[in-house]
Amino acid sequence: QVQLVESGGRLVQAGGSLRLSCAASGRAFSDYTLGWFRQTPGKEREFVAAISRWSSGITYYGDSMKGRFTISRDNAKNTAYLQMNSLKPEDTAVYYCAADRAPFSSGKNWGSWGQGTQVTVSS
Repeated sequence: QVQLVESGGRLVQAGGSLRLSCAASGRAFSDYTLGWFRQTPGKEREFVAAISRWSSGITYYGDSMKGRFTISRDNAKNTAYLQMNSLKPEDTAVYYCAADRAPFSSGKNWGSWGQGTQVTVSS
């Protein structure tokens, strides 16, 4: 498994942009499907986005993120990114990075999780 560390979360005004990073340590980073999730207190963890293994570049998004968020990966740097634009107060959450060797499927189990990074969007 890989170890994941998220960064980039901070306070931002509504309408602003933010890029989160997920740095991975371990071997064969390109063999992992990568995902982003978010969670607010008292709510279930919500799927944000995922990107396929290797360099195929297939991406998946939660409905409320389509058109605003972009997931990407740089296999040479062992890093995944989440570019978030047009941020809304309801995007406020702890954002988690996840990785797994299996291909993406809705509701899949993920083998590795980061500790999360806080994103706060002020109105």
